[in-house]
Amino acid sequence: MDKRDLLDVFRQRLQELIVQSGERRAAFARSVGLDRSALSQLLSGRSTRLPRAETLQRIAESRNVSLDWLLGLSQSDRIASEFALTLEIEELTPEAGDTRLAAWHREALGTKIRYVPSGIPDLLRLNAVIEFEHSGGRGPRAETQIIEAEKRIDYNRRPETDMEVCMPVQTLTGFARAEGRWTGLEASVRRRQLTYMADLVEELYPTFRMFLYDGRVAFSAPYTVFGPKRAALYVGEMYLVLNATEHIRALTNHFDDLIRKAEINPHECADFIRQLEVEIRYE
Repeated sequence: MDKRDLLDVFRQRLQELIVQSGERRAAFARSVGLDRSALSQLLSGRSTRLPRAETLQRIAESRNVSLDWLLGLSQSDRIASEFALTLEIEELTPEAGDTRLAAWHREALGTKIRYVPSGIPDLLRLNAVIEFEHSGGRGPRAETQIIEAEKRIDYNRRPETDMEVCMPVQTLTGFARAEGRWTGLEASVRRRQLTYMADLVEELYPTFRMFLYDGRVAFSAPYTVFGPKRAALYVGEMYLVLNATEHIRALTNHFDDLIRKAEINPHECADFIRQLEVEIRYE
């Protein structure tokens, strides 16, 4: 991180701590071992240097936050002893209701969400397809997934949303041909699904943008970057949740690289999907 950026982030987070404390600046300064004038200088932006390491550590310890958070190296303010500074595991449960995934979407509202799905994007699936995919009984119940799909559609219809989806073109061609997990899915359901998907892609554009890349040229595990605060990697019935700034930045860069390799761009997606639907008619 650039030195100037580091100072800016430190200043913002120091101000957050003061507001959270409810103390006057003089009292706060005393509690963390700073002169009031030194604190004022830090907050004004006139200072070109961070406090000494001992002072930084004292600020972090006295306010029960991590030093990494204070310096902008992590989006989590939790201390190391809480064991979740950069990585958490969230297991999926079969129960319906408001999930952590929904909470992460709400938290990221107004920022860009980058989404590499494991199959057809959740919000674009018909109920019949969800029921077919979850007929084996593993993972969340189909009813839970249907509720979540409805929430995602409502979420993406809000004007302040900004979501990009990037996925292999082979996922859609495989679905259209009833390959892999969709083996045995009736042609009529596949046609309805593709029509529904094309209609939604058109309706939600431009706040929802889908890119398709050649899976023989590029590869990605499924994951979502929820703005600047959190990324979640889907590993089957659980998420690995990352909140360290450098990890989020790395996944964002990987996503942007996938987009650069895309062969079908958002304004072309609906037509491509409709063409797949046409081809099913001649099976």
